[in-house]
Amino acid sequence: MTIEGVLRRQAGVISRAQALAQGMSPATISRWLERERWVRLYPRVYFAAGHALTAEVRLRAAYLWAGSTATISGVAAAWWHRLWTEPPGAVEITVSHERRLPAARGVRVRRSDLAPADRVEINGLSVTAVPLTALEAAVALGPTGSQLLDRALQRSVTISDLYAAHYRNLGRRGSADAADLLHAARDRAASEAERILITLLRDAGLTGWRCGYRVDRYELDLAFPAERIAIEVDGWAWHSDVERFRHDRRRQNALVLAGRIVLRFTWHDLTGRPEAVVAEIRLALGQSAA
Repeated sequence: MTIEGVLRRQAGVISRAQALAQGMSPATISRWLERERWVRLYPRVYFAAGHALTAEVRLRAAYLWAGSTATISGVAAAWWHRLWTEPPGAVEITVSHERRLPAARGVRVRRSDLAPADRVEINGLSVTAVPLTALEAAVALGPTGSQLLDRALQRSVTISDLYAAHYRNLGRRGSADAADLLHAARDRAASEAERILITLLRDAGLTGWRCGYRVDRYELDLAFPAERIAIEVDGWAWHSDVERFRHDRRRQNALVLAGRIVLRFTWHDLTGRPEAVVAEIRLALGQSAA
């Protein structure tokens, strides 16, 4: 492969070792840096002019700097697996306990000895496998992390996969929070979400609501009957099947056509943005009274 071939494959990033392996001399590398044909991103890692400076560039550069025994992890791995749409602010790299790396701009280093089952190669980068990635990224993202974990369960992993990865990495930073998320994913369906909503309503001092209120042939999760507001509560999406999804949408359409305001909240809404949930309910109550 030529130098240009390496650059195309790696989004414009190349390491000194790769350049030398393709026959480039140290003098030529120095000359290209002096002429700014290449820019040094990290020690012995370069970026070619004419390429876009993207999130992929940041990940590849950090990985080449850390070396092939390193592993991209956390939110960076989730973005690489396409489990999360927002690229990370800093690239997390996991290395073995005995390795020591100097501090580097835009890189966060973690030390852990990963099992082979927790490490995969995708498009030239070693990254944590999807189950461990989903758990660690969900913890790192905080209140929005449950959405990533739910998405992973819908698309590519099972709850058993997640538990297996969790037990292989007990004691790793964030594993206690990962255990809480696993418990939530396994058990907290719509009924638990309803209990969380009731607590929010009581704490906010909102009254006039009823649980299990019936409208024609439908039983609502929660309603403000006088204001004609229906509130539907969902648990984790991975628990739902196609028929449940269709039924919920038919019910929602019927309620809207009957002249009711319908608000729909997920477990992630109730736990990740509770203030916004209460604010939306207050707004609906205000509109109903107007």
